[in-house]
Formats: sequence, C-alpha cells, structure tokens
Amino acid sequence: MYSLKNKVAVITGAGSGIGRALAVELADKGCRLALSDVNAAGLAATAELLPVKPFTQILDVSDRDAVYAHADAVKREFGTAHVVINNAGVALSQTIEDLSYEDFEWLMGINFWGVVYGTKAFLPMLRAQNDGVIVNLSSIFGIVTLPTQGAYHAAKFAVRGFTETLRQELAGTGVSAVCVHPGGIKTNIARAARFYVSATGDSDRDKAARDFDKLARTTPEQAARTIIEGIEKRSPRVLIGADARLLDRLQRWLPVAYPKVLAKVVSLSRR
Repeated sequence: MYSLKNKVAVITGAGSGIGRALAVELADKGCRLALSDVNAAGLAATAELLPVKPFTQILDVSDRDAVYAHADAVKREFGTAHVVINNAGVALSQTIEDLSYEDFEWLMGINFWGVVYGTKAFLPMLRAQNDGVIVNLSSIFGIVTLPTQGAYHAAKFAVRGFTETLRQELAGTGVSAVCVHPGGIKTNIARAARFYVSATGDSDRDKAARDFDKLARTTPEQAARTIIEGIEKRSPRVLIGADARLLDRLQRWLPVAYPKVLAKVVSLSRR
C-alpha cells in the first residue's frame, strides 16, 4: 500500500466536484495539499472545508506556462510533490459535423493538454525522488462512445492512451501512473457544459441536464474514496461507479454492437 501520510498532493480542478471531494479526503489522510482551479470562489470554498490551510493558486490548465509556473510554486512551497491528480475538466455536447474548431480546441486544451502539461511539469520531481503517483482523469467516455460527444471522447481516449503508455514507461520505478474512468458523477459538469444538442437530438439544455442527473448515481465523495483507494493500491485503472464497470464489460463483450445497447438506454432515460 502506498502511504499518503505527510505526502504532498496536487489537485487541479479542486474548486468543485471530484476535485473538492479529493481535497477533503486527502486532508483526512494527512496529506499536505496544493490546490488549483480557474474558479477563485470555488477554490476558496474548498479551502474553507479543510482542517489545515492548503496552498492554493488560480490556474488555467490549458496554459502550459502557467502549469509549469504552478509546479515551480509547489516546489518552493513544499520542496516537492508526491501525488499529482490531473482532474480539471469541462464538457461539450455537439455533433462532429457542427462542432466548431474553437469549441474543439477549448475542450482539448483543458481535458487533454491540461493532463499532458500537469504530468510533464511534475514528473521530473517524482522521478528525481523515485517516489510518487500520477493520476489522470479519463472517463468511461474514454472507453465507450455516444453521439455528440466526439470532442470529449477524443480527449478522454487520448488521456487513456497517454496514461497507459506512461505507466509502461515507468515500470520498475518508484513512480506509477493511474488512469481513472468515472461513470456518471453527481457534479455540475453537465450544467456548466458548452451545450448545443444532446445525443438524442434535443437542444433543451435543462432537459439534457435532468437526463444526466437520472443516470449519474455516484457522489463526488464516493468517487474520491475510490480514486484514493486506487492510489494506495497503485491500481493501473480505476473504474468509478457501477455504470462504469458495466459499460466497461459491455464494450469488452460487444466491441462493435454496444452502441445499439447504449442507444436504447439513452432513449429510456428520456421517459
């Protein structure tokens, strides 16, 4: 088991959702925390929940220079880092045909490049001490696909491939890489998304958010505990929620036909 006591944990997207829950849980584990988010109010609210004041910084993870500056600031504050959780993410719902390059680049900048920058900025510290864990948030949408999620899938499949390759490259060292695949989590990601049209062709944002809420059964706190268990066990892949585990199996059983099953599930969720 990887001990988290007195370890320095870095969490992006810590102002809400899974990131906030991770901060609370890791503080209880005895970690020293370096938290960042683009939302100053959300980040401050997370800090208020913690028993010990964390190091906080406003950060746009799509800005490479800013991420590297953040890594330097964490090193000045704590001397190093041990657990790096690249959690920040956004959502976008639009068909590939109508998807603008601006929206595509916006999502990839955060969901993919933010993971790359966070990994590469902190990895030298972990390698130098031969101790640490890189945790990258993919999604169950890095395993299965749905219509209108092309940009999101592109990023999350890329995170999966990037992290699985990193894990192989780190084999035999004291540093490990964990790829996390959450299913539906009860966060505000759907309501904060750039929304144009749903997988069923609806353009009603509120209805799409309600449909998401019907399918999202796992709380951020449950997700955080599952991720932390994966860190402690240095698990190569962490699936979060019964839905993620089921969809992972479905993709293995029906690698070509699973979209037909998912289409029926999505249709039923609208009733």
